Amino acid sequence: MLLQGRLSRQFLETAERIERGTLTITTPDGAIHAFGGVHSGPDAHLVIHDWRMAPALAAKGDIGMTEAYRDGWCDTPDLEALLTVALLNEDVLDRYIYGNRLQAMATKALYFFNRNTKAGSRRNIQAHYDLGNQFYGLWLDDSMTYSSGIYAPGDDLTAAQHRKYDRIIDNLSGNSGRLLEVGCGWGGFAERAMARGDFAPKGLTLSVEQAEYARNRLGQGADIALQDYRDEAGKYDHVVSIEMFEAVGEKFWPVYFGKLGHVLADKGRAMIQTITVADRYFDRYRSGPDMIRSFIFPGGMLPSPSRFQAEAARAGLRVEDSFGFGRDYARTLREWLVRFDAALPQIRSLGFDDAFIRVWRFYLAACAASFEVGRTDVIQYRLAHA
Repeated sequence: MLLQGRLSRQFLETAERIERGTLTITTPDGAIHAFGGVHSGPDAHLVIHDWRMAPALAAKGDIGMTEAYRDGWCDTPDLEALLTVALLNEDVLDRYIYGNRLQAMATKALYFFNRNTKAGSRRNIQAHYDLGNQFYGLWLDDSMTYSSGIYAPGDDLTAAQHRKYDRIIDNLSGNSGRLLEVGCGWGGFAERAMARGDFAPKGLTLSVEQAEYARNRLGQGADIALQDYRDEAGKYDHVVSIEMFEAVGEKFWPVYFGKLGHVLADKGRAMIQTITVADRYFDRYRSGPDMIRSFIFPGGMLPSPSRFQAEAARAGLRVEDSFGFGRDYARTLREWLVRFDAALPQIRSLGFDDAFIRVWRFYLAACAASFEVGRTDVIQYRLAHA
């Protein structure tokens, strides 16, 4: 209890240095503390129910904050606002974002067991995507698209997803031919491509649930294979991969790009949409753990823009075009969270408990905050042989 008390006081003392946005903290004794306001930013409110939150944050950073929120030790009326204020004041709140160095090293060591060998990739993908088609269908749009949309004025979520797909199709080398999609999800892109052009798509996934859904959706028009990308041996006029690269793992980035170069026809084009970490944050991100890799995407690893382009170049691929739209991802995530909250009774009826629900709410809000402040981006890269 002495340690908990000391860490609680240190947390409030640190919060006094917040300048961007405002943070109002209500402590378990009912006291209200107001901080910040020197520079513009969101107005956030943190309600602490149990001071066990303080040692969790000090030891584990954002992982500890996720655990504290999951277990009901704290609450907030606006998760994204709270997490945005934290990121805007990272220079002050560093230890509460990244945690204790020794604890971080211990947690990161556990990621070894999530490395993306073929067996590991299958296990990691199924851990996330095989939560069930019913679960994802409750809060994704009608196209069952689990990646960022691109918004134009007046777009709803489905229109933004179609706009994203259309931009990818428009950047391919023609509107016909053999098309490989690495990480085909529930078949939304393949369906759009077949409607837009004379493509013969093959989609790869490691998710049993996704494969079954996509096959039923697309019928005989597409080949949906429950297959690792490393086992693909065909040749394709077009290769598309939408937010699958994040699941490859840094050790296997050269393998991924090598395979991409091998399967892409000489005059073909590849369109890769991936989430990236800003170059200035990449080394810190790479060296430590975080809540997304601990709770949501085992085995995941985001590239920085410079690392992505360097790895592509080593495999003999050049970046012809890049298009970033991180703010659109923040909006996509907000819409998912609204839909997720609206579907809570149905989600609970599927057997998911409050701890699961709170972790997923935290995940969606944390990602929205990260894209909003520019810590992460989502980029479409058009690649060709050098």
